[in-house]
Order: sequence, then C-alpha cells, then structure tokens
Amino acid sequence: MRDGLAYTLWLPKMPPWGGMVVIHGAQSQKENHHDMARAARDAGMAAVAFDLRGHGETGGRLDGHVLDDVAAMAALLPRPIALRGSSLGGFLAIAAAERVGAAAVVAVCPASASGLADGLRSGRLDVPVDLPSAEALLAEHDLGPIVERSAVPLLLLHARGDERVPFEHSVELHRRSIAEPKRLILVPGGHHRSLQHDAELQGESLRFVRRALAADGPAWPSPR
Repeated sequence: MRDGLAYTLWLPKMPPWGGMVVIHGAQSQKENHHDMARAARDAGMAAVAFDLRGHGETGGRLDGHVLDDVAAMAALLPRPIALRGSSLGGFLAIAAAERVGAAAVVAVCPASASGLADGLRSGRLDVPVDLPSAEALLAEHDLGPIVERSAVPLLLLHARGDERVPFEHSVELHRRSIAEPKRLILVPGGHHRSLQHDAELQGESLRFVRRALAADGPAWPSPR
C-alpha cells in the first residue's frame, strides 16, 4: 500500500531501462492488467499496477485527486516513465502525463472527459465516486486541448468495433496531437476490451515506449 493505494510492483532481474505505470479502467482492478505489467517486466522495465480509489483493494471513492494518485505510483519507479492505460485509464494516462513528467503514453480506447462524466452521473459506471470532485477534474481535463499542447510521445490504440468509446475519439486525438512521435493503430472489429490483452499490441506498445524512452535519456544507473 502507498497513500492508501493497493499496488503490485514488477521488477526485472537486471537494472530496468525505465518504468511503466499500468492504469486500469472503471469497474476493473489491477489484477486484470497484470499481463501488461508482466510483459513490461519481461522486456526489462519496472512496472506498477494499482487499484484506483473505489476499486479492487483500494478503499474510498474515485475523486478529483486521481492524477495525484497516478503521480504517487510513478514515484515508485525508475525514470524515464511511461503511462499505459485503458478506457478511464487511457484518459488518466494522457491527462497525467505532464504532471508525472512522463516520457511516453500508451492509451487503449481512451475515454473522453464528457463520456466519463455522463457515465458517472447516470450510474452506468457503477463505482464509488465523490461526484462533485470527479466532475470538477473532468471539466478541467478535456483531452483535446491537452494533446494540442503536449509533446509527450503518444500511442493510441482503438478497436473500430468499440461499443462504449467511439474509435473516432482516438482519431480526433491523434489529429490534434502535437506529440512527436505519435501513432494511431485502429484494429478492425473488436470491442471495448478486446485490445487490452492482445499480446501483439502489447509488444507494439513496448517497442513504441522503448524508442520514446531511449530518446528521453538513461534509466536508473546500474548498481556499482
């Protein structure tokens, strides 16, 4: 536990070349994304997967401090840092990148601020939430303006068959993004969760991250 957040830490046998924060979506939990954390570890990264507030083993309610929670998890890892998130986690990865000082972001079917606000208000996203606090954060973090000013390398992955977040949302984010490099991968068919555990796309994500982090600078120095 750290700051009330339950997490698992994945460390490679050799000194890591960077760190990855793995962020789950609404109504999910860290264990559902241990495959991504394991893949990052096996590729030589340190990785942390954690339960957002109101999810899994973390108590409380999802609220407007969630970007601070992402930063607290990033502090457990070596730099440079990558953020990888799905749905709500994809939103958080993009929204938290500058605060964390991330060197790369991978967003899988990222939700929009307006879609998340609607889901929380209506109860469609049935999670414990401090609604006024969460709504205030979402109102301040429209992803469009964020990607228009953020040069953090950005990989967007989206299934064309996503029934919850239209793939056009990622198309628009890619169009507006000034990130260098940036990449958009659209996969035919599928559904909202179909890309999260795709081993080929996890490998593609790690290759993108490695290139981005290598350009950002060295990771932790090797032990003397």
